Amino acid sequence: MSFIVAIDGPAAAGKGTVSKAVAAHFGFAHLDTGLLYRVVGRAALAKIGPSLDPERVIALSTEVSADDLDRNDLRTAAVAQAASKVAAIPEVRENLVTFQRDFAQRAGGAVLDGRDIGTVICPDADVKLFVTASAERRAERRFKELEQRGEDTSYDTVLADVIARDKRDSERDVAPLIAAADAILLDTSDLSIDEAVAQAIAAIHAKR
Repeated sequence: MSFIVAIDGPAAAGKGTVSKAVAAHFGFAHLDTGLLYRVVGRAALAKIGPSLDPERVIALSTEVSADDLDRNDLRTAAVAQAASKVAAIPEVRENLVTFQRDFAQRAGGAVLDGRDIGTVICPDADVKLFVTASAERRAERRFKELEQRGEDTSYDTVLADVIARDKRDSERDVAPLIAAADAILLDTSDLSIDEAVAQAIAAIHAKR
């Protein structure tokens, strides 16, 4: 029997960390749906270039496989920005919907995190969480992450990217980043990882 947990939120809010911990706690499968768009974004940068011609990007989005999610070059800042841009193309999102919904229905339970899980992909999810944090706090987290990887950037640049991505994700015509009406809000601005995970687990236990 399936049990679906939908976890949405903006970049660097902690939804990925929370989702993995929740999945491990309950023994559910986990899918970071943002990786699907990163796969397409990375492929588009490599094969098309920064122009990201929509027609060619749409074609690339039909070639995504589960194996692509294990690539080790999907977490760069350039790929993140490309992913946000290709995610705004309606046909790309449509091509990736089936993959996500099939994953959600697997027996034993599933946790999916992204930006439109509770609103579009799994509107009937058993539990919906919306994980967020201030733009400044999220930029600080992302900057530290990129710094640890040796990427040459600055906090101001990262903050500008976070704000631009939030605007693009929330204002796109198809599947904008918004909290589902019945989602539980989890603001991690002032929470430790353990505190955020504990609150998420408690919310899911309450629904089960």
